[in-house]
Amino acid sequence: MKKVGITRSIHLKFVLIYVLLILLAMQIIGVYFVRELEDKLITNFTQNIKENVRFLKYNIREEMLRERTDKDLKLEADVASILDDFRGTDISEVRVVDSKFRIIGSSRADNVDTVGQRATDTMVKRALATGKEIDQAYLDENGNRIWVYTYPISSSNGKEEIGAIYIIAKIETVYQQLEEINKIFSTGTAIALIITAILGVLLGQTVTRPISDMRKQALAMAKGNFSRKVKVYGYDEIGQLAITFNNLTKRLQEAQATTEGERRKLSSVLSYMTDGVIATDRKGRVILINDPAAKMLNVSRETVLSQPLVSLLGLDENYTFEDLSNEHESIILDYSTKEQPYILRANFSIIQKETGFVNGIITVLHDITEQEKIDMERRDFVSNVSHELRTPLTTMRSYLEALADGAWQDEEIAPHFLDVTQNETERMIRLVNDLLQLSKMDSKDYRFNKEWIEFVGFFHKIIDRFEMSKNQNVTFKRHMPEKALFVEIDKDKLTQVLDNIISNALKYSPEGGLITFSIIEKDETIVVSVSDQGLGIPQDNLTKIFERFYRVDKARSRQMGGTGLGLAIAKEMITAHGGTIWADSKEGKGTTISFSLPYDSTLEDEWI
Repeated sequence: MKKVGITRSIHLKFVLIYVLLILLAMQIIGVYFVRELEDKLITNFTQNIKENVRFLKYNIREEMLRERTDKDLKLEADVASILDDFRGTDISEVRVVDSKFRIIGSSRADNVDTVGQRATDTMVKRALATGKEIDQAYLDENGNRIWVYTYPISSSNGKEEIGAIYIIAKIETVYQQLEEINKIFSTGTAIALIITAILGVLLGQTVTRPISDMRKQALAMAKGNFSRKVKVYGYDEIGQLAITFNNLTKRLQEAQATTEGERRKLSSVLSYMTDGVIATDRKGRVILINDPAAKMLNVSRETVLSQPLVSLLGLDENYTFEDLSNEHESIILDYSTKEQPYILRANFSIIQKETGFVNGIITVLHDITEQEKIDMERRDFVSNVSHELRTPLTTMRSYLEALADGAWQDEEIAPHFLDVTQNETERMIRLVNDLLQLSKMDSKDYRFNKEWIEFVGFFHKIIDRFEMSKNQNVTFKRHMPEKALFVEIDKDKLTQVLDNIISNALKYSPEGGLITFSIIEKDETIVVSVSDQGLGIPQDNLTKIFERFYRVDKARSRQMGGTGLGLAIAKEMITAHGGTIWADSKEGKGTTISFSLPYDSTLEDEWI
């Protein structure tokens, strides 16, 4: 199991959730508080100014409606005197405009030149036109927030507007106060969060410590350690969970010990079985397969689990799972190919409860390939020997009966009959001798008398013997290395091998044919070859010519006195020498029989 990182710890998650909830609550409170405070401060700011403007309007209106001898100068002086008393820290400027849009007063000393000039502000014009107060907040060229308020001055009867008061107030101070309050609130929030996080860590430990102990115990249990116990910190719900967890650990330890014992017994039985075992569930899906079974079926254990048994055994077309559960006889599984036979025998046994409910099937696989092969070879061997002995015996019986009936008195027929009988007797003797030879080679105590022989000269002598005694018009051609090649062989056995191979080449060579003898030196072997120009052997039969009693042309081979065991004996002898033998052929062009023998070129210097 992977180690839990700090980012995945429930302790950290608990503290984070706790802190985030507090932070969320404080943010919601802060947003609501700041918004309401902003509205309140701005409302108080504007209401305060508006109250003062109403009082100012009363004084200005009285001055504007009073009769004067020198009206212009007196009104502007009186308005300036009233505006001097209205100055404040939050008010940048107060202007008074009459009904003709002429500025008659300003509270700013540096704007005295504007008195008497025409006001161009749209808000003033709208206020005089509508008779309603107008306010607006915007940013000045320095980026400061200002609040502009225009209040119309009505006549005594309220039917006409005689002027307007235009005020520019610095509302930026309200936002500066609000920013200071936000800083204080943020600092308080940060301090509260730090304290909350510390308290959350301490509080989280009381909850997560028992859970962490149980997690460690679970990891130890997963590794097979049941001796560890969870510490009980209290008797609340988590404490009760820890006590229950300890009881569960004890029960699991007992159950695991029992299960492990049974598993070891079953594993030992399955491991030491030479037969394959497959178990299925009640639906016929594989739940267990031992190594011999996986090897027999050439599958991996991981890929066949949960696979249907009938599919695994290749019985989909002929059987269902129900058929196999009712099958009392063994089933032969033939996986043979053209190159190699492979046969299994499957026996089935159902897994059944006391109530009769079928839980699954146990399948036992036996590899009977060798047994079937031995049985087939034995049957073929008995059949072949019987056939080989019956033919000459039948011939001899016929000729002996003819002689017994009086043919022995015929001077022309009798010698021929006796000659045939003698030839058949010699052929049976050769057959029996070959069978005895093969029997000796099959026995484990058969011994070879090996010695170091210079093989090139040895091969030349055998070829010379055949070349001198041949009766056919056949040419011998040799391709031999000039240097000496020393090999450790049984001279008599290799002579017999070469006699068989060369005899076959002579038998099947046509008149005027060519037989080629060659030796090729390789790294660790020498390859000896004998090639003829006979009829050749079909490709399908090349691998069978070294089997006992096998003949490509049975009639012709029997007529020539062959027993069908020469190449089989040659194969056994070459194999016993640590070499291999094989054939290459093309129909109508001839056959080449080749065999290899172990060869060590480093020994040549010692012999030389």
